[in-house]
Amino acid sequence: MKEHWNWKKQLADLAAILVGNTVYAFAVAAFVLPNGLILGGSTGLGLVVRQLCGLPVEWFVAAFNPVMFLVGLWVLGRQFALTTLVSSFWYPVIFGVLQRLPGVAFPTEEKLLAVVCAGGMIGAGIGIVIRAGASTGGMDIPPLVLQKRAGIPVSVSIYVFDFAILVGQFAFVRREDVLYGILLVLAYSLVLDKVLVQGSSRTQVKVVSARHQAIREEILHRLDRGCTLIQAETGLYGNPWPVVLTVVSGRELPRLTRMVQQLDPDAFLVVSRVSEVRGRGFTLGKVYREKEPWQERRSA
Repeated sequence: MKEHWNWKKQLADLAAILVGNTVYAFAVAAFVLPNGLILGGSTGLGLVVRQLCGLPVEWFVAAFNPVMFLVGLWVLGRQFALTTLVSSFWYPVIFGVLQRLPGVAFPTEEKLLAVVCAGGMIGAGIGIVIRAGASTGGMDIPPLVLQKRAGIPVSVSIYVFDFAILVGQFAFVRREDVLYGILLVLAYSLVLDKVLVQGSSRTQVKVVSARHQAIREEILHRLDRGCTLIQAETGLYGNPWPVVLTVVSGRELPRLTRMVQQLDPDAFLVVSRVSEVRGRGFTLGKVYREKEPWQERRSA
């Protein structure tokens, strides 16, 4: 059963990589190139290097992308490298096909409209690929490395890198084009950030109540969610009431609120939004036990 699930996940990830790169290529073919917009990434960095050192852009990209691929292989693993190879093959193929299709290009006199459309599609495309555990290659790899090693969000790193690359082109590109490029980077960075946390954000609830044990039982058995008791005491009277901590979906929050209010109308609830939750019941399947692991050890 586990092997069957792994195959399904691999196929789903492969489909996501192909779809994400297709969306990315369509944005470039439909909005970026027809409207003369400029991007950051390895191509933009190559333009800066050409002006500084005279090295042709294609030579720089041909040398830079394999180096980034090896860095990704070393830091992020073999699975990441294999899926990135899929992007490296599929993106130029589908980009060439889209460029030749009639009606794909969308030139417009309103460059800001092109920036918004391209930014939204590029952010969505890159986000889909990264969520599948891959990248589009080149300058997309350093942000993933920084996220793993330093915990820096991918969208923040991409924005900083691309912003620096675009600013480096001020000396030899029209300043108006650079400003449009910065807006484009900002647009797809914002969309990318939303795509990366989409579907993984949840609601965290802390409950302070004298009936904490009854609330715990309701969360475990009626709501079918896990919870944690955090040792605490109230500030006014110093009552030793544990804080009940649980994480639920947006749909489960009204039900949880009603349950708590029925058990204790004086209960104190703190509700906050968390960007990501990992573990049993969320990224892993639920496991039902008659006893907690510490209870099993104690009885043994």
